[in-house]
Amino acid sequence: LFPVETRYYASAGSGDPVRDAAAAVLKALREETGSLLVFLPGGREIRNVHRCLATAGLDPSIRITPLYGALDQDAQAKAIAPPPPGTRKVVLATSIAETSLTIEGVRVVIDAGLMRVPRFDVRSAMTRLKTLPVSRDSAEQRRGRAGRLEPGICYRLWPMELHQTLLERSSPEILTVDLASLALELAAWGIMDPAGLSWIDTPPPASFTQARNLLQRLGALDDRGRITAHGKQMEALGLHPRMSHMILQAERVGMGALACEVAAILGERDFLSPGFNGRDSDLRLRVEALRDLPTGSASGFQSMQVDQTALRIIRKTASHLKSRLTRGQKSSSANDVGIVLSFAYPDRIAVRRPGNEPRYQLANGRGAYFSAPEPLSAESYLAVAELDGAEPESMIFLAAPISFDSLSEYFGDWITEQKTIEWDRRTQAVLSRKQSVLGKAVLKDAPLPDPAPDRIAAAMCEGIRQMGLEVLPWTKQLREWRSRILLMKTINAGGIAWPELSDTHLLETLEEWLIPYLPGISRRGQLSRLDLKGALFSLLSYREQSALDRLAPTHITVPSGSRIPIDYSSGEVPVLAVRLQEMFGALETPAIAGGAFPLRLHLLSPAGRPMQVTRDLKSFWETAYFEVKKDLKGRYPKHHWPENPLIAQPTNRTKKTRRDKT
Repeated sequence: LFPVETRYYASAGSGDPVRDAAAAVLKALREETGSLLVFLPGGREIRNVHRCLATAGLDPSIRITPLYGALDQDAQAKAIAPPPPGTRKVVLATSIAETSLTIEGVRVVIDAGLMRVPRFDVRSAMTRLKTLPVSRDSAEQRRGRAGRLEPGICYRLWPMELHQTLLERSSPEILTVDLASLALELAAWGIMDPAGLSWIDTPPPASFTQARNLLQRLGALDDRGRITAHGKQMEALGLHPRMSHMILQAERVGMGALACEVAAILGERDFLSPGFNGRDSDLRLRVEALRDLPTGSASGFQSMQVDQTALRIIRKTASHLKSRLTRGQKSSSANDVGIVLSFAYPDRIAVRRPGNEPRYQLANGRGAYFSAPEPLSAESYLAVAELDGAEPESMIFLAAPISFDSLSEYFGDWITEQKTIEWDRRTQAVLSRKQSVLGKAVLKDAPLPDPAPDRIAAAMCEGIRQMGLEVLPWTKQLREWRSRILLMKTINAGGIAWPELSDTHLLETLEEWLIPYLPGISRRGQLSRLDLKGALFSLLSYREQSALDRLAPTHITVPSGSRIPIDYSSGEVPVLAVRLQEMFGALETPAIAGGAFPLRLHLLSPAGRPMQVTRDLKSFWETAYFEVKKDLKGRYPKHHWPENPLIAQPTNRTKKTRRDKT
């Protein structure tokens, strides 16, 4: 109704909305008149800004009042009420104050430029709150709060050039929320495909498919997507399908009244706030308070703050839902809340993980945890009603315990018995377990008696595959043996179809050559007793092993008579390391594979150091030998350095040995 001046706050943009907002409030209080309305994304930021301002030495005439949905009615009314004469008010609000509300006395709006909105995650089937930049249409709505009763000022805590980059308007709700209720309503109309209708914004296919899958799991739709009799009853209740299904299922087992109470509690904001003992997420506590807490009293719940307005609304809703029950209902114990809640959220049945941390595995495969230990966090099994939907684990806000016996009784059709024999990377062993599984949550886990040896061996092969061939008890001799075969295969020696022994092939075929040698081995530490030689040698026939010893011998006799080992692991060409004097008189380079593959000679000095590397011994004698002789004769005078090595006597001795002296 009145003009509003917009100012982009130059000192903002620190990345901390709390610090920016507190600084802007102090600036506006100094420079402007009237009360302030400050838009912040959520309750946490409101409380933090409140603390900052409370320690800023403000004039006593300035009153700070929060305004967000989780506050009780009295606190909200206090924020909206006009300030007393002679006072100014600073209202710290969420988007709840964006439309409809008129807060008297406000002529200054401070907008942090953020909003917290629900976003439905198709993968987790959960809704989480996300903090996003405000859209331009929301920013305009907020700005308008300053001009309701008189000309005003709007401080925007972002640079002017950033404003045009904001989304023009907020996303339509149909694109971001759980569509289960919509899918059930369309099914009740007989509409199988939403694309057959004209929409302002078409429901996202992934979200709609997820919603229909949920309805099928709850029995509201048949396999063809048509509504069932149970689905019609759910639709008639007018609640979220999870809540409707919960009430109908609970009614069949005599817990309908309890289910109505749970549905009423979950449909309203939490009326119990943390007290001096911290948060208590137990939904049973809410049911007991709903039943037993006298109006206007906190008897029995002294450590919790009670929102009386919300409690009255919940009682009224619960009473209305109970009036629609068609069967007589006994008064169920609050201890049955976990059973009732599981009807609504079978995918959120949770099993406590091993260890001291309060962490759980949900039936839908996701993780969940308590932010701090509380009585409920010691329970083995939970039914979870509310989580924050965060990745990779979600924080639990409301839940109730349920026993394994109750799960077996009411969800027996959902529970499968599995026998697992598989490699465990953490313990580096084969684990043989017998498990009771609901979805992806393991309810019971015990050792499997008498596991099949062949399955243990197969799992052990998978473990070796993950750890790599190096985990096997290789010896130097076995590595040389494999290198000999790899070389023979490479050069196609002897026309034999040599086996493939590369790392890749051996790992791929573990089950073919190693399993017969794995009985009694189920963990990494036991591999040291594996007969790896027997397993590998089984890959060659007797004929092939004989050919290997002939074509790729482990040693070769040199002219001096010494039997020298061949090194097959040094590269593509095997190495024969021999003292130069032991090769006198040899015209040809020693070779393997029937003489077809010359070795690489490492000709050594008397001290055992390589002097020359060659695969052409004759050329060495004719050329390089004389340079080597010239260089080393003075250093090793006791060794033979003949003028013509081709006719010299090979030797592994010096000129005068002890025996010669004798």
